[in-house]
Amino acid sequence: MHEISLVQGLLDQLHTIARENNTSKVLKVTMLIGPLSGVVVESFQFGFDILSRQDDLVRDAELVMVIPEVSYRCSGCGHREVTSGERPVQCARCSDRILIAETGDDLILQQVEME
Repeated sequence: MHEISLVQGLLDQLHTIARENNTSKVLKVTMLIGPLSGVVVESFQFGFDILSRQDDLVRDAELVMVIPEVSYRCSGCGHREVTSGERPVQCARCSDRILIAETGDDLILQQVEME
């Protein structure tokens, strides 16, 4: 489960941000996790829950995960289609079956609330 190492990297990043801002407590962490990022959201939450219990900085922090829509571009006509569900089977405009994902593979620390 590589999500544990991703959470550990997040915690390291939060410690750096806390030091830079002279704070000792993180209240809320907002992560953008694209559906094509390869991250299992439930496993990321589990890892955060486990590792944050052992860390005074983030012990009571809330983890908010934002799952964005995915944008696909048709290789035939260039039409863009945005979906929050399954990958489209074909282009809605020209019926081409080669659709290229342009977004959705992000894993971004979007916001941190500290005190």
